Amino acid sequence: MAFETIAILGPGEMGAAVGKAFHDKGLTVMTCLDGRSASTCERATAAGFHDVPDLETLLGEAEIVLSILPPGKAPILARNVANAMAKSGQTPPYVDMNAVSPGTALAMQSDIEGAGAVYIDGGIVGSPPGKSIPTRFFVSGPEAGLMEGLDGLGIDVRQCGPEIGHGVAIKMCYAAITKGTSALHTAVLMAAESLGVADELHQELALSVSQIYKRMENVVPKLPAVSARYISEMKEIAKTMESAGMTPNFHVAATELYQALEKTPFATERRDTIDPNRTLRQTLEVCARGLPSKSAAK
Repeated sequence: MAFETIAILGPGEMGAAVGKAFHDKGLTVMTCLDGRSASTCERATAAGFHDVPDLETLLGEAEIVLSILPPGKAPILARNVANAMAKSGQTPPYVDMNAVSPGTALAMQSDIEGAGAVYIDGGIVGSPPGKSIPTRFFVSGPEAGLMEGLDGLGIDVRQCGPEIGHGVAIKMCYAAITKGTSALHTAVLMAAESLGVADELHQELALSVSQIYKRMENVVPKLPAVSARYISEMKEIAKTMESAGMTPNFHVAATELYQALEKTPFATERRDTIDPNRTLRQTLEVCARGLPSKSAAK
């Protein structure tokens, strides 16, 4: 079915970009900005969002609700929306597009369906809409076909079957590779700084694995700015891996790396305020200063 009015909770970097893509295609996009920061409100306004005063009003006006926010906040939002549904009697389909484990998705399904609404789970892969390659929405659930109404509106909808958890499992596995690899790269490069062998290692990496080294140069300086968001995602990936019979410890370690980056001076940056001239080495030199001293580690 085609949609005319859609709600997005909340308008962060990805959510705002998705909302703008829908707005630019003629849809009415709404959210509830009560209690949100000034920067979030400005971002939502610039993207064409219509602000409503509370969740009850939003549920009464929206034809479908998309949850797009940091994964650690997703279960709380689902419970709040379920409570608002029960209070208002308004139950539009609820689509959770957050980077959570399949087990977390099933818990949110219970809350939303308990309130009488359709629950669809999904995972977002790719950059925010507006790039040359469309953002992919991997979705699953008995009613996931409803999402076809959003296909082609700046995103590609990929169906993953009727079982809840399959859509987000794609996201978990994908991010386990991409963000997990970034964590490994950063941890080893910080170790090289601490061990006093950074010059030699960087020269060898640039020579023998140049493509991997180029990715490090592009990605690592940006990680402190997103580390706070990645922490909860790594925890959800660890849960996912364990539920699949694999060790969670790779991503438990990645969680610790992002927790360390969150304490660096660069963690106060946003994606749009990262210094584009700061090099990989300059980033690592500062980040490595926060490591325990060698004497303390003995």
